[in-house]
Amino acid sequence: MTPLQFEALYQAEWDELETLLDRVLGRSGAGRRRDPSEEIPGARVAALYRRACEQLALARARAYPTYIVDRLERLTADGHQVIYRGHEFGFARLKQMLAIEFPRAVRKQWRYVAAASAIFVIPTIAVGLLIYWRPELILAVVSPETAASFEEMYSPGAESIGRVRDASTDWIMFGYYIRNNIGVAFQCFAGGLFAGVGSLFFLAYNGAFGGAVAGYLTERGLSSTFYSFVATHAAFELTAIVLSGAAGLRIGHALLAPGRLTRRQALVEATRESATILYGITAMLVVAAGIEAFWSSARWLAPAVKYSVAAMCWVAVLAYLTMQGRRAG
Repeated sequence: MTPLQFEALYQAEWDELETLLDRVLGRSGAGRRRDPSEEIPGARVAALYRRACEQLALARARAYPTYIVDRLERLTADGHQVIYRGHEFGFARLKQMLAIEFPRAVRKQWRYVAAASAIFVIPTIAVGLLIYWRPELILAVVSPETAASFEEMYSPGAESIGRVRDASTDWIMFGYYIRNNIGVAFQCFAGGLFAGVGSLFFLAYNGAFGGAVAGYLTERGLSSTFYSFVATHAAFELTAIVLSGAAGLRIGHALLAPGRLTRRQALVEATRESATILYGITAMLVVAAGIEAFWSSARWLAPAVKYSVAAMCWVAVLAYLTMQGRRAG
């Protein structure tokens, strides 16, 4: 391909990228500042930037004329400034991620979210009902000592509901919950590297385990303390676990069906798409741990109050994931 053919082939892309970058950087219209409400197609900017980087490498390798290389260097430099400036840390960046990018990313991967929800919920209900009808089967899931500890943790006479024996304060439990929740979420996500099979397993396992505990404690007459304990923080914790599994399934699907990309390229693209979800999941798990340690375990709160707050939390989480960020430019 001659330099003229190369330029003619990609001229329209360069012009489009230059126009978009000028709008973002406030250079369009002879120095006119960009209207904050003006929509900038970020995905298109990123795609054109990546293509310009590839074209720059090609132009250099083929020793194309300086004016072509210089223009591509300017475009990629401006593109790098715009794209990676948006990844700086700070309150504004955190607000942008939580208010817009995280719920949008979840909606974009709704098929994986639906699949992960089914894989988690179905074993939860099935095993929960089975253990409720046959409580002796709990011993196939946990040891007798662990089953007894569950009864102790959720007994009406417990000083603090749900607290393990070696934890003396709510702050210790807060750290314990963060470590435990993030560990479970990481398993569900990282399992996607095994062609998605690991994510399927950990989603089903955690669902079955939670259902077994719920069914056993319900049959033992401890439903009041158990469900009032889990109802509120579950809105954040269980949702985060399901989203972790969904992100893992996205990774697994990229490995199994990379399409026109190589498996490495498909994996990188899937990981990039899932990164925002992982940030949001981490925030949800920290919120869940705080609620679990300082609210759910409190005995001075009536179950009716906990159920009322739990209902509001579930509605808020579902509304946030389905509606938040739709109107943002």
